[in-house]
Amino acid sequence: TPNIDRLAREGVQLNHHISAASMCTPSRAAFLTGRYPIRSGMVSSLVGRVIITLGAPAGLPHNETTFADLLKKQGYSTAVIGKWHQGLNCQSRHDQCHHPYHYGFDYFYGMPFTLIDPCWPDPSRDTELAIENKIWLCVQLVTIAALTLTLAKLSGLICLPWSLILSMILFIFLLGYSWFSSYTSPLYWDCLLMREHDITEQPMKAERAGSIMVKEAISFMERHRKGPFLLVFSFLHVHVPLPTTTEFIGTSKHGLYGDNVQEMDSMVGKILNAIDDFGLRNHTLVYFTSDHGGHLEAQVGHSQRGGWNGIYKGGKGMAGWEGGIRVPGLIRWPGRLPAGKVIEEPTSLMDVFPTLAAVSGGMVPQDRVIDGRNLMPLLQGEVQRSEHEFLFHYCGVFLHAVRWHPKDSEAVWKVHYMTPIFQPPGAQACFETTYCRCSGNLVTYHDPPLLFDITEDPSESTPLTRDTEPLFDVVIQTVANAVREHEKSILPVQQQLSELNYDNLWLKPCCGVFPFCLCDMEGSTSAVGA
Repeated sequence: TPNIDRLAREGVQLNHHISAASMCTPSRAAFLTGRYPIRSGMVSSLVGRVIITLGAPAGLPHNETTFADLLKKQGYSTAVIGKWHQGLNCQSRHDQCHHPYHYGFDYFYGMPFTLIDPCWPDPSRDTELAIENKIWLCVQLVTIAALTLTLAKLSGLICLPWSLILSMILFIFLLGYSWFSSYTSPLYWDCLLMREHDITEQPMKAERAGSIMVKEAISFMERHRKGPFLLVFSFLHVHVPLPTTTEFIGTSKHGLYGDNVQEMDSMVGKILNAIDDFGLRNHTLVYFTSDHGGHLEAQVGHSQRGGWNGIYKGGKGMAGWEGGIRVPGLIRWPGRLPAGKVIEEPTSLMDVFPTLAAVSGGMVPQDRVIDGRNLMPLLQGEVQRSEHEFLFHYCGVFLHAVRWHPKDSEAVWKVHYMTPIFQPPGAQACFETTYCRCSGNLVTYHDPPLLFDITEDPSESTPLTRDTEPLFDVVIQTVANAVREHEKSILPVQQQLSELNYDNLWLKPCCGVFPFCLCDMEGSTSAVGA
């Protein structure tokens, strides 16, 4: 990964960087708003902890403020390109109430949902598009014929039985129903691309989406290089099913996952090179991260498709263990931030919100709790300690763990109240359920809680006890007091991912006239929208 490595050399490395959730929808909500997802309601008390389909009315509430909102008020042009996964429709398939435009973004190209296994590969896509075009033409001709015959009969121009006209109408409905019922796979309803408000591919050709996204990103920067801009480039890489172009398949030593990582790195390079080519290098803050850890359970046979979390225990879906929430953090700003600096202090994805407010001259909202902290003093060396004394680690609505970095100590304590039960016995992940659970009989409730010193035991391999740690009771009690104070600040809100996270047929987006929704407006040579 030469380009990501270059970014690390030229910028600041945040080696203790933490996401606010171990799954994408809540983590991204926290990233955008600077607030724990439980405050916005982007959480669940049930099994599903992400928006499960584009047919769900769930989404980031409109009363939340994103960093795009803040920067737009400061005169920035704003765009999000790539994965969104914060909802789309509320009451109809056209209302797009959760479109990025409602959250401070001026431009959007990408996936309103997220990659899922049916998205790639899709060998029958071109044939289906051709068949649908012919069936839709047939429906149009029969509809015109039925309308013409109805008008002619009502006008007395012809004499024919009503049963013939009704049969034609019934034929139209049967044709539509049979077409819809043959496309029950999420491929056709969730794997799609949009440019602004319009669907451009349904279903999407996943392996080419990344290259189109890069062209869109470069085009956006070129259009707005004369003024301030915010670009959130949200990679579809490196998420299963790992759609990868033939140019990169087989190029790594680590299978398809490695190939996909290397393709992502090349895209990082193209974006960084464009920043240089436009003369924006010294005026542009670049931030690189992930929304959660690798998905250990994503395997095909003996092939690991979900990544690797190094020395850290656990992975995606595990809210307390480091492997689920410890993520890369690279920030480059030549002339403003020292190159090659490494920071071991706890930081959070939520810190991006107040940091961007600070560098843009904006103000964070004063009418709500902001959990992120401005990183600039730490990045520039004005202070040596993180402002995060406590970080709270939720699994849905359930508090699984708390991190405490005392102001007068180098230690970072981690207290676990619940941990998932790995299955099958002896495994290091939840292979039988694909994702670990947050509550119920598939978690262990710890009393007393488990305690680790992350600075001494980053792998969380050996819990401390009263016999091995003299400060055990002090740490447990201090964290318990912090939890009580934290819980007082949590206001009741609607749980988007519990109450609204269900599939509604009439909310599913459609490129054409429902149910004839297949389309490809990108074609073999994709044009970048101006």
